Amino acid sequence: MSATHPRWRLFKTFPSAFTILFLIMLVAIGLTWIVPAGAFAKLSYDKTAQTLVVTPPTGASHKVPATQAELDRLGVSIDVKQFVDGTIRKPIAIPGTYERLPQSPKGLSDVTESMVKGTIEGVDIIVFILVLGGLIGVVNSTGAFNSGLVALSKKAQGNEFMFVALVCTVMALGGTTCGLEEEAVAFYPILVPIFLALGYDSIVCVGAIFLAASMGTTFSTINPFSVVIASNAAGIVFTEGILWRVFGLVVGTATVIGYLYWYCKRVKADPSFSYTYEDSAAFRARFLEGGSLTEAEPLTLRRKLILALFVAAFPLMVWGVMAGGWWFPQMAASFLAIAIIIMFISGEAEKDLVDAFTKGASELVGVSLIIGLARGVNIVLDQGMISDTLLHYASGLVAGMHGSVFAVAQMLVFTLLGFVVPSSSGLAVLSMPIMAPLADTVGVPRYIVVSAYNWGQYAMLYLAPTGLVLATTQMLGMRFNHWVRFVLPMVGFVLGFGALLLVAQVMLA
Repeated sequence: MSATHPRWRLFKTFPSAFTILFLIMLVAIGLTWIVPAGAFAKLSYDKTAQTLVVTPPTGASHKVPATQAELDRLGVSIDVKQFVDGTIRKPIAIPGTYERLPQSPKGLSDVTESMVKGTIEGVDIIVFILVLGGLIGVVNSTGAFNSGLVALSKKAQGNEFMFVALVCTVMALGGTTCGLEEEAVAFYPILVPIFLALGYDSIVCVGAIFLAASMGTTFSTINPFSVVIASNAAGIVFTEGILWRVFGLVVGTATVIGYLYWYCKRVKADPSFSYTYEDSAAFRARFLEGGSLTEAEPLTLRRKLILALFVAAFPLMVWGVMAGGWWFPQMAASFLAIAIIIMFISGEAEKDLVDAFTKGASELVGVSLIIGLARGVNIVLDQGMISDTLLHYASGLVAGMHGSVFAVAQMLVFTLLGFVVPSSSGLAVLSMPIMAPLADTVGVPRYIVVSAYNWGQYAMLYLAPTGLVLATTQMLGMRFNHWVRFVLPMVGFVLGFGALLLVAQVMLA
């Protein structure tokens, strides 16, 4: 049988995001048969009863007083106020309580069931993405996008990279302050056409948005979803070690900008150098639908107003997350409100606008499903009772090491755990009560463990298919292997630079 036979075509190109997740799901199911099952006792807070609730690996939950003395007795070095005021919302692992449990292997029937459950669990972000797609469809139907892009491309001639550097800086600041990553998907529709107008490819789009935001989150300074909650779970104030993180943020952001400058310069000189050159025509058609960068209808006052409303949706979203306590339902509602306002002032036919909203939403269905299916992998690992086992083994692996070796080993452990638990807050509350006390035994300040957690986990999240990477590449129609080729040097930088900073912190502590 020849290699060109249709049966072999599946292997002719790199697998799609859906296929990658399906294969990872099968691996996760296999691990539930191999890795011993086990769990730590979990501690949570009952607001109604105003008590702490201890849930052992086996047996019934029981309530204990919500006092600092009770936490000390349990070996949990966290201020009880963190539970009472809602800072720590997820159940945390109680040190020294790991127990082996009967094996709970998953089967092939769990593949589709967990994918469906993961999609249901991710419904908030899925609705947000669909509404975002609808908003984009409405703005596209008015012709405002193409008119604005032509005007912008003419003004930016000769200073194209300044815009890339500016976006990188803003995204990095968003990442370090409020963990701007999942929300970053909202910026692709507005920024990708601009990058195209400036002569760049899809790699630059993801680099300036996702990579820069992730680098900012890697070196989080006041991000409540990673460094703050991790510090709280470690029993320290989040300002401990902040100067090291600020230094890392400056160097990391400069490195991303420098790397993109090198890449942009090469692409400008030779477009075929682009890592995604073979897909460039489809990419441009996808984001410049219905217009070109040389011809467009006039940028009228109405279109300027529509673009202003569209752009205003994004700083409004950032404000809502940082100051208004918003999450995806509120962000989706604000985008929907702006879409409705644009519909009223557009002057377009009602049916055309509704069709445009529906079409825009439909184009992001694939992205939405990727997010849900990725969560299904984590459901399998949790239900298979192996996530806590991996944490238990990891904590035993680094216990008792020399200070500098301990810090670097912790970072590598968190890199591996970042694949199993791709949620920054989830990994923080699960691992910090276990890993932070180990620092005391080797004479290392606990803030160094928090740094190791940040830098290790995010080195993995640049690559982990169980995180946001596949959703991002699916949104831009980019092949995963093209992204891996581009981002691997940055992963090496984070691990190498992070290791140097950890050793320096230990030596100067």
